[in-house]
Amino acid sequence: MRAGGSWKWSTVGDSHGRGLIGAFVAEMDYPVADAVADAVRTSADGSRFGYLPDGWVADMAAATSAFWGDRFGWAPDPSCVRPVPDVLTAFTATVRHFTRPGSAVVLPTPAYMPFLTVPAMLDRPLVQVPMARAGGRLALDLDAIDRAFADGAGLLVLTNPHNPTGRVFDADELAAVAEVVERHGARVFADEIHAPLTFSGARHRPYATISAASAGHAVTATSASKAWNTPGLKCGQVILSNAADAEHWTANGYLAEHGTATPGVLASTAAYRDARGWLDDVLAYLDGNRALLAAADLPGIEVTVPDGTYLAWLDARGLGLDEPPSAFFTREAGVVMTDGAACGEAGRGGMRLNIAMARPVLAEALDRIRTALRA
Repeated sequence: MRAGGSWKWSTVGDSHGRGLIGAFVAEMDYPVADAVADAVRTSADGSRFGYLPDGWVADMAAATSAFWGDRFGWAPDPSCVRPVPDVLTAFTATVRHFTRPGSAVVLPTPAYMPFLTVPAMLDRPLVQVPMARAGGRLALDLDAIDRAFADGAGLLVLTNPHNPTGRVFDADELAAVAEVVERHGARVFADEIHAPLTFSGARHRPYATISAASAGHAVTATSASKAWNTPGLKCGQVILSNAADAEHWTANGYLAEHGTATPGVLASTAAYRDARGWLDDVLAYLDGNRALLAAADLPGIEVTVPDGTYLAWLDARGLGLDEPPSAFFTREAGVVMTDGAACGEAGRGGMRLNIAMARPVLAEALDRIRTALRA
């Protein structure tokens, strides 16, 4: 993995004479699906590196719709599935084109790190809403979200499956969100990039399918990049779930679409259409990694095993460290995790651990963490 040169495995440094284990960047360490690799090779062999033609966009939209229909029971109109380079581009376009100028963005925290910094780049205030504990699980604080909208906020960022905690929200939770948002005439940016990565006992429900109201105020963004490990190919999808938004996107979405990579579109089409078996195999392997994490003895750390995604949340506040826990475990264990404070104030004292690695490597990472705790 270090020889491969990825950002995740190229962090410079060591711990007690051992190389560092990268467990922070949200990408997997597994070989890419044959169908995806073939699509990229075909792009190169056919010199398919020019600007993106409408026909290939239509193919990708049809493949996306078919996959979502088969997996989640929602086959959106392919004409309403549009290409973007990534989910952050979709988020930026949603803020600019579907919300009131100057209105605040509401963000449940801990959250995916760029969602905390991008609103300021768009001259938008950010309202952090810490997630609450309900029945031993992290849950959305609907009262706080309601207050934020009452104060004039215009958009809720709803990440489901949730990054960084791995929660998969159920239909009742999503319906309650839709009621609050609709009452205030606000919007939802539904980040569903991890939708294909859910495990037994959890079911992904697209937010736009919860009700007519949610379909009317949601902009959904997804990508094959997480489930099939292709973030460098720069291709995502925006799904518009009502006619007015689709018309507005047609008039205003050109710039957001323009940077989408042609090889990424072809690879995404192949992933959705021809690499479902690969995804199922990966999910089975990740489920084994989840079991390994659940059985780990990490005294003083509260471990949240993900319902979806391959990202686990480790609450290390019980250790009473006088430094960020991620810094401690990088130095003492050589395991590089995302610092919880980067995920918002509610994440301070926590860490995001990527478990999508070879199982022996994950076992070593957990052993290193356990050894550091006992030192």
